[in-house]
Amino acid sequence: MKAHFLDRGGPVSERFLAENGVLYAHLGTDAAAYRPALDRVKVDHGYVQEDVIALSPETPNLDAICAKFVDEHHHDEDEVRFVLEGEGIFDIRSNGDDWMRVVVEPGDLIVVPKDRHHRFLLTDRREIRCVRLFKDQSGWVPHYRAKRAAS
Repeated sequence: MKAHFLDRGGPVSERFLAENGVLYAHLGTDAAAYRPALDRVKVDHGYVQEDVIALSPETPNLDAICAKFVDEHHHDEDEVRFVLEGEGIFDIRSNGDDWMRVVVEPGDLIVVPKDRHHRFLLTDRREIRCVRLFKDQSGWVPHYRAKRAAS
């Protein structure tokens, strides 16, 4: 995981993410190591559904899929991702409304809490495969934040 502030520059620590409600952990890439930890997260947080999503340059309508998540939004449920392959970018609003950019890579787990404004982008690799955890997939509909007027 690499994390920094977009607006003001400087690094963002795991501790600062946690203080802002964002759970981050590196669980490793070996299934024997990450599976028990991921299962513990499911139990501890009440996630009952799991699937795997993969995006790559070969994904039909990749740009249209990605366009749904590039605008600032939140969900009624946590957004939970464990990266198996590739990488992605989560821009997440801090408690002070600053943008925190978190780049996740294989072995990284991130939980963006429900109601936290964020956006998701692919890196230049345009490839990610990750496990998604849900309490209820219906709560994962994006609610877009009104665009701010330019000053």
